[in-house]
Amino acid sequence: MAGNRLFNSLNVLFISIVSVVCTLPLLLVLMVSFTDEKMIQMNGYQLFPEKFSLSAYKLLLFGNTPLYQAYFVSIMITLIGTAVAVLITGLAGYTLSSKHLKYRNHLAIFFFVTMVFNTGIVPWYLISSGLGLKNTIWALIIPSMLFNPFNLFLVRNYMKQIPDSLTEAARIDGANDAYIAFRIFFPLSLPVLATITLFYGIAYWNNWFNAIMLVDKESLYPLQYLLFKLNSEISMIQSMQSTMGLSVNAVLPSESVKMATAIMTIGPIVLFYPFLQKYFIKGLLIGSVKE
Repeated sequence: MAGNRLFNSLNVLFISIVSVVCTLPLLLVLMVSFTDEKMIQMNGYQLFPEKFSLSAYKLLLFGNTPLYQAYFVSIMITLIGTAVAVLITGLAGYTLSSKHLKYRNHLAIFFFVTMVFNTGIVPWYLISSGLGLKNTIWALIIPSMLFNPFNLFLVRNYMKQIPDSLTEAARIDGANDAYIAFRIFFPLSLPVLATITLFYGIAYWNNWFNAIMLVDKESLYPLQYLLFKLNSEISMIQSMQSTMGLSVNAVLPSESVKMATAIMTIGPIVLFYPFLQKYFIKGLLIGSVKE
């Protein structure tokens, strides 16, 4: 018993130290985002800044930037894209897990090849342009909508553990594949579906590449690309001031804006993750280990 108590105490101490180490960088980013830019230039990053400032958030929230429109675009493409991608992946996983499907192993190998080999940017751009997606909201959704093979195999491996007796009983009662998939397999596969929902949601939320390649309209900029562009413009202005030897009274909040940008972009994910954490861990372990 004494040995167990010692082990538990050491385990709690170790996890506490790791938690603090993982939390400190995020806390530092948060504090720097509220720090005056001159103080950052003088003292560097500090957990306890000498002078607080809201200039970075004022620039992002109340400046001449379509931030709220970008938030709306990011939320819309994340919700729509994630929902459709999870549906496609779930149906594909159900199909490949069915023992009655002919050549299901050959199809699995076909999908596995796409994990190893990539055609590159040029064919992707030509296909996206040929579909007429440029400068439309669908340019931010459809190119990333097709399921990820890794997520597909997570779902397939999880669904393969569901007893065949459930499927056979449902078929005896006259159920078709759609009924079996949506009323039996999907409810039982909620942990792994929640896992890939988190994967797809983070991927859509952080996606800025599609906007760079396929979107020129400012009204369609997602949040990540808008903030990336804003940071680039601030850095360019500072570089021009330094190169040309210009002296200005106002200091552009470059570093604090970068940190405020990080807080604003990771905020929704941080708030969303706790609701899926238990499903995420369970679905990832079972879907990836069992075969």
